[in-house]
Amino acid sequence: MTDLPTALDLPPVDPLPEATAKFFAICEEKLGLVPNVLRAYAFDIDKLNAFTGMYNDLMLGESGLSKLEREMIAVVVSAVNRCFYCLVAHGAAVRELSGIPELGEALVMNHRVADVTPRQRAMLDFAVQMTEASYRIEEADRQRLRDAGFTDADIWDIAAVAGFFNMSNRMASAVDMRPNPDYHAAGR
Repeated sequence: MTDLPTALDLPPVDPLPEATAKFFAICEEKLGLVPNVLRAYAFDIDKLNAFTGMYNDLMLGESGLSKLEREMIAVVVSAVNRCFYCLVAHGAAVRELSGIPELGEALVMNHRVADVTPRQRAMLDFAVQMTEASYRIEEADRQRLRDAGFTDADIWDIAAVAGFFNMSNRMASAVDMRPNPDYHAAGR
């Protein structure tokens, strides 16, 4: 059994650049682990930096969406795509951020049974629609989000988060990326 986070033989750059090593140390300190997705990208520091730059902007940057709502989108998109890595990792984030283990489980299984606000339901429905058949999205779909209280900038953020996780899910599945074991018990 290998220590690599994917089925590909792509060990991390050794030694890691100073900035990357510092970033990984911060992850260890704050999260208690270095997420395997970061370890997976560490074979190519430019790819790692591009991935983390986009992730940090979408998931941690200024937005009309809360951090929990962005994690909810990640889980719902990952449920449609059946992405093991993201369901485990972001399901844990939903459980921890919400303090409601049932919410994370419902979003993983079927977001339509989750106890969410009508605003969040509209957001999640749009993320699912985008994941299943983005070419069918019309102005009426964006208007439903506006009617639920989202601004056009919020709609951009919903689409950007859903789009990012569609890409991430496909990469994780293609390379058999495995979640860190710690995620399974988090927030339960």
